[in-house]
Amino acid sequence: MSVRTAVVGLGWAGRELWLPRLTGHADFDVVAVVDPAPPARTALDAAPGVPVHPTVDALTARAVDLAVVAVPNHLHAEVAAGLLGRGISVFLEKPVCVTSGEAGTLAAAEQRGGAVLLAGSAAAHRGDVTALARLVPELGHIRHVDLSWVRARGIPQAGGWFTQRSKAGGGVLFDLGWHLLDTLASLLGPARFTQVVGVTSNDFVGAGAFRAAWRRDEPAAGAAGDVEDTARGFLVRDDGVSVSLRAGWASHEARDVTRIQLVGSAGTAELRCTFGFSPNRHPHAELTLTREGTTTFLPVPDEPIGTEYRRQLDGLAALLADPARRGRAIDEARTTVRVIEDLYASARSAHEQTAVPAHQQEVNSR
Repeated sequence: MSVRTAVVGLGWAGRELWLPRLTGHADFDVVAVVDPAPPARTALDAAPGVPVHPTVDALTARAVDLAVVAVPNHLHAEVAAGLLGRGISVFLEKPVCVTSGEAGTLAAAEQRGGAVLLAGSAAAHRGDVTALARLVPELGHIRHVDLSWVRARGIPQAGGWFTQRSKAGGGVLFDLGWHLLDTLASLLGPARFTQVVGVTSNDFVGAGAFRAAWRRDEPAAGAAGDVEDTARGFLVRDDGVSVSLRAGWASHEARDVTRIQLVGSAGTAELRCTFGFSPNRHPHAELTLTREGTTTFLPVPDEPIGTEYRRQLDGLAALLADPARRGRAIDEARTTVRVIEDLYASARSAHEQTAVPAHQQEVNSR
């Protein structure tokens, strides 16, 4: 039996990622679409005849098995908790939440409604990431991981909600950084972080030349961006693995490149590719294994862009039916959002210190 599914939110993710893939998948039957904006609700060529509602109040557990929620970040927890509390399971686009408090709200709603929250995390379903994961047992004890996703030009919708802290929670850390942290957990298993330091910068977020033209977003009128476009961090997991993290919406690089390097006691594996949909990509995914001075290039599948999103849906119905999944997505999200909160706190501390004049620092140190 198909999963009766509602798509909530017809922004870029709902419209371009989820609606066409859900309508084309045998496991799902799209029975409703929700979006408050009339222009968004008219863009439904992928789901003709599907009822369109302005609010989620029209959805009931009797008619809907799953709501795919792709609303702006600041509405994730509010919308998802409301649905979960009414017994409707939710597949929630990342970031699952933007504060630790929101994670608690989601956990309470999931328990109250008896539904299940599943989290969107596409990167782990890429063929090249799967190939990297197969190498982990050959690397011995993992000592360090290098994670980076740096775009040449990729700031989403300048002036829109993505670049407003009040609506997005933050900038590139909640966007590309969340993907990288999810990928780390998929490769090494979940773990808490005992040490987090980092810095952020916003050299590009106000420059229109660095926006993500491939998203076909029009610049939004109004507030300028007040979030970071670049974040760098150094983290330590409670299993002793150190992690270097770099996420950038824009840079002086020529191409958008994702790099994951796993350093182990018995070898080093590295994947270079490009996550996401940007056409300005690394030419092709490269996977290498290095041991005792010798580097070997290993085969990786050549997949169409976006295959990981379809593949994520392939296993979604089974996860929805598994009672053991209840609570897991929220636990993982709680770990991720705490790392991000800690990195922001470290970055604020660093900015505050650099804002003190040098002569004043000298006086303070006496």
